[in-house]
Amino acid sequence: MANMGTIDRTLRIVLGAVLIIAPFVSFAADVFVGWGGWKYAVSSAGLVMIVTAAFRFCPAYTLLGIRTCAMPGK
Repeated sequence: MANMGTIDRTLRIVLGAVLIIAPFVSFAADVFVGWGGWKYAVSSAGLVMIVTAAFRFCPAYTLLGIRTCAMPGK
């Protein structure tokens, strides 16, 4: 069952794409110099954000009782 609204999905896709790409592009790579393996962790977090947006389901929202989409039938 979906628990993520359109605005939430859009923000996750945009931020996820930024987190995946930023550590490896030249203009932002200077920020991540010395981060070692952490830049891969940042990219992985971006990938998780995009995957959850694609499925419209966030497991953390379920645990916390959060729902950003409209209830069916309302």
